[in-house]
Amino acid sequence: MKNKYFLLGLAALSIVACKKKEEPVTKSPVTMVVEEEPVDMRYGFNFEEFTVVQDTIERGQSFGELMIDHNADYPKVVKIANEFKDTFDVRKLQFGKPYYILKSRDSIESAQVFIYEQDRVNYTVVDLRDSVVAYRKQKPIKVIEREIAGEISNGSSLYLTLDSLGVDPNLTYEFSQIYAWQVDFWRIMPGDKFKLIIKEKYINDSIYVGFEPVQNAYFEHRGEPLYAFEYGQDSLSQQVEFYDQNAMNLRRAFLKAPVRYKNFRISSRYNLRRRISYYGNRIRPHKGTDFAAPYGTPIISTADGVVVESTRRGGNGKFVKIRHNGTYSTQYLHMSRRSVSVGQYVKQGQVIGYIGMTGNTSGPHVCYRFWKNGRQVDPLREKLPSAEPIAEELREGFLEYIVPIKARLDAIQYPIRPNSLEQEEPVTPLITQTQEDVISEP
Repeated sequence: MKNKYFLLGLAALSIVACKKKEEPVTKSPVTMVVEEEPVDMRYGFNFEEFTVVQDTIERGQSFGELMIDHNADYPKVVKIANEFKDTFDVRKLQFGKPYYILKSRDSIESAQVFIYEQDRVNYTVVDLRDSVVAYRKQKPIKVIEREIAGEISNGSSLYLTLDSLGVDPNLTYEFSQIYAWQVDFWRIMPGDKFKLIIKEKYINDSIYVGFEPVQNAYFEHRGEPLYAFEYGQDSLSQQVEFYDQNAMNLRRAFLKAPVRYKNFRISSRYNLRRRISYYGNRIRPHKGTDFAAPYGTPIISTADGVVVESTRRGGNGKFVKIRHNGTYSTQYLHMSRRSVSVGQYVKQGQVIGYIGMTGNTSGPHVCYRFWKNGRQVDPLREKLPSAEPIAEELREGFLEYIVPIKARLDAIQYPIRPNSLEQEEPVTPLITQTQEDVISEP
């Protein structure tokens, strides 16, 4: 009996074992990763779908001629010329500007899309497919914010020091304009220091396309700290206003010079005992300040005012004289050409003429004369009146606004100068990347 039950159990185990062997083995699925070829997407178009023509505008070449040469539909070309002047004026194609023509991939190869680059950032698209359309766009721009610090060394200048950073040369002009009423940049001293927070713009992560206007800066001139914080605009001139840490306006009623920085040098100062070679090296008072610059350089009014003289007379040559108020007047001599007339109201910074050599002069320059209460004085030694301070109702908000910005400027480190006097290698100014932003294509 025991053998019978033993044999039945053994048979049952055999059946179960056989069933397990018959069950199929389930394998884990294998996922195949197929790498897709990158698509050539530019300006919002898949370039692989077209026959692409890339070239630059030739001298005298017209839009119509260009389109017809590439088999565009003539009525559509006429429509673009007549109906889209505000977006794309076909008469203003500029010689040397790059363009793309995207053509159909068939036997006709007709022009479908025209892409015209105004500059490295801005471009215009003329789409001739279906209903004609033209629109402007910008390439995606990456903005990199940087902190810069430097110190003027012996024999150097603001321009050379900033240039040693490899930053945009136009930054020198931008910086000098902020302090144009405070500092004579041709007389900055070794040891003067600066700090800047700037935003540089790039396309494709590597192509530099300029910088945004400087909003905050610090300049230490002859040991005096000069902060600059952008805050609001002048309601009449729309000029951006900068204020110091005490909410005082950096702008003055008068600019320091009648020529933009970087375009001139002071060749002769106000000097009542100057000897002039033109007059046999005799002492003749020089009651002006000479700003030497290349022939044809624009001359600007140093303040708002009314033109009271615009003429040519004797040794002064062609000149303009401006009355600014009951106290101050200025005069600009030896012009090659005048661009304002008597009775005309001019704004600070407006071009009033151009550097020349008319009258008694041995080289191209403008002699800048400055009257205070009817008497000629040295403008570089005058304590010039300030523009209006910030409105009292805005003062508290401004002082709160600048606290973190001032702290950040103060925290920027200057380059470490060598202790050894024998060390002659120039000190490299500091430039630090701090953060990045991306401006998406609109």
